[in-house]
Amino acid sequence: MTTTGRATTETDGTAPLALPQAPGLRLRYWEPSDAPAVLGAFATPEMARQSGRPVTTLAEAATWITDRRAAREAGREHSFAVLSPGTGGHPDEGRLLGNVTVGAVDPVHQTGWISYWTLASARGRGVATTALRALADWSFTELSLFRLELGHRTNNPASCTVAHRAGFAVEGLERARLRYGDQRYDVERHARLATDGVGEGGGAAGGRAGRAPAH
Repeated sequence: MTTTGRATTETDGTAPLALPQAPGLRLRYWEPSDAPAVLGAFATPEMARQSGRPVTTLAEAATWITDRRAAREAGREHSFAVLSPGTGGHPDEGRLLGNVTVGAVDPVHQTGWISYWTLASARGRGVATTALRALADWSFTELSLFRLELGHRTNNPASCTVAHRAGFAVEGLERARLRYGDQRYDVERHARLATDGVGEGGGAAGGRAGRAPAH
């Protein structure tokens, strides 16, 4: 990585993409040295659901990072570590706060699927909203996508609030979409278009505001 706000040149020789710019945060691609932080991030049962497969050892954390790079090089996904920028040797400099991803990238239909998570210590501070807005803007400009989609369990009102504040309008409900253990969960779907405006209070113009009901 460089300090100019652009990633290193891709292995196929194509020009590098600019990195997402988020006020008060630093977003960059995941690096091998992040393995201990990734392992710590997925240590709780709540976060373990986000990994797709177990991340309980440093080797598994390293594989998770390698998978992110492979998906990026294949053009399917761009995952960014969300970090605290810090200032001149500040103890919080470069501390991991979370992750934002645009995956299932389809250049034909110009669509992508958004996911995000933050560590418990970073919640309630606007980190996810700020990072998600930056990722959406980046996806529209750098990847030339037009439609971004995301979904969250209806018993996760915090995720709904983040989506709304980042300009993702509610579009519908998928009944019993996810299964964790013996329980199935409804999922609320949101989307944001490149042509949607985002007001000062968040939310896409014309989109329905409000939080999803908690179970």
